[in-house]
Amino acid sequence: MDGLLVDSEPLWFVIEREVAERLGAPWGEADQEALIGGSLERTVSYLLAKADGAATADKAAAADEAAAADEAATADEAATAGREDVARWLVDGMARLVLARGLPLQPGAARLLAALDAVGVPCALVTASSRAIMDAVLKVTGLSFGVTVCGEDVRRGKPDPEPYLRAAALLGVPPSGCVVLEDSPTGVAAARAAGCPVIAVPSVPVPPGSGLVTVNSLDEVGFDLLERVVTGNSEGDDRAVTEKS
Repeated sequence: MDGLLVDSEPLWFVIEREVAERLGAPWGEADQEALIGGSLERTVSYLLAKADGAATADKAAAADEAAAADEAATADEAATAGREDVARWLVDGMARLVLARGLPLQPGAARLLAALDAVGVPCALVTASSRAIMDAVLKVTGLSFGVTVCGEDVRRGKPDPEPYLRAAALLGVPPSGCVVLEDSPTGVAAARAAGCPVIAVPSVPVPPGSGLVTVNSLDEVGFDLLERVVTGNSEGDDRAVTEKS
């Protein structure tokens, strides 16, 4: 969802930076990129680790009483913030921003989904985001799916195959018959582990792999490509699935 259907990464950067500042930790584009496609649990762990490292460095660098007092106040908040607190700050903040600002659809997303709906092809939305964020995105974009799988619906998130295995089961289609569109290495790994054919639409670099189709945007995805990909997978070889740059 994030990065594939909607351009939500700028809003994620705002919220992650706000939470990092609240924890007294630095935050930059490299931190955001490291979390693309990951679960909420992974983001929480990453933020708390950054905060712990920053707190240790601040204690060592405190030079005067005023600085020490400021750093102590920030360190106290970071020290008292638990995993549930950080997760709540992230989810509540992101849902609020999405509803307040809206989100642009990625190129080709509306056309592809409308075309699939017109011919009755069932679609599932599989996202690592929480239900509150997913619902906010669906509300502001007007998109709808017959099946949704979000972070709360699984015990193990991407790159574990569980989210895609659950989606295939709810669709009533074998994983080999479900073409997955993914924008991150984590999502691609999850889909391939589930046995699904994959089309990568990278928002960050995705390593090439045998049989992995890569396109520049959803504008390049049509029925012909979807049919070739799923046929190549179900036949048990990669003849119909080619590398694209």
